[in-house]
Amino acid sequence: MVRRAAIRYGADMSSASQDPGSANAGTTHFGFRTVAANAKAGLVREVFDSVADRYDVMNDLMSFGVHRVWKNAMLDVIAPRPGLTYLDVAGGTGDIAFRIRERVAKRGGKARIVVADINTEMLRVGRDRAIDKGIAADLEWLCLDAQSVPLPDRSVDVYTIAFGLRNVTDIRLALREARRVLKPGGRFLCLEFSKVVLPIVDRAYDAYSFTVLPFLGRAVAHNADAYRYLAESIRKMPPQDELAAWMRDAGFANVGYRNYSGGIAALHSGWRI
Repeated sequence: MVRRAAIRYGADMSSASQDPGSANAGTTHFGFRTVAANAKAGLVREVFDSVADRYDVMNDLMSFGVHRVWKNAMLDVIAPRPGLTYLDVAGGTGDIAFRIRERVAKRGGKARIVVADINTEMLRVGRDRAIDKGIAADLEWLCLDAQSVPLPDRSVDVYTIAFGLRNVTDIRLALREARRVLKPGGRFLCLEFSKVVLPIVDRAYDAYSFTVLPFLGRAVAHNADAYRYLAESIRKMPPQDELAAWMRDAGFANVGYRNYSGGIAALHSGWRI
């Protein structure tokens, strides 16, 4: 169990201080700030380093527990079954992976479940949670950049990413990598904050995001800036139809999405053919 609970590192991920986005040129956004593209991954890492130990508590507080409903709805779509390989990217604390494991176990079998994240602190939290639950031997822990996944072509049956795609420097590149590692017939699912489609809700959500989230961040996670970045990064995500178009450009077929809570979150899905 101890051996299986070790965190492995993908290419160029052996040092927490390395910037896996160093090959990128130009600029990008970090929240509402414009930064060098090769700096974003390091800035994102600093944010999640600072809040890793309180990340799950903050999720419950920020969403009033609704994130659990969204995640369970995502698992209903996945319908996990034994014998498959699941890759959960940006899944450091284990929320999605634990749910996959539980549902596979209920069907009387096992699956290969890889928990992947660019942030070693988030992986540490998830690994420790798995050890406490006695399930660490059923999971693999891999530190990687979603833009360069150290897995072979056509080696994964299901690729999931929940509330992590907006933190990637080059989302289009990450989508192409997701398709590359999926087997023909494999499925990509992305649960992410999105564009609210209800006029009254969108104004209330904006007010909540830019006042309550930083307050909670300061009070609970001791980092208001991290949750101000969270609110800003959501606004920089492409809306639902645009992200769906990016998925098609990356080569996914049968692309679709469903909104949750009026578009506060959306689940995008596509198939590798």
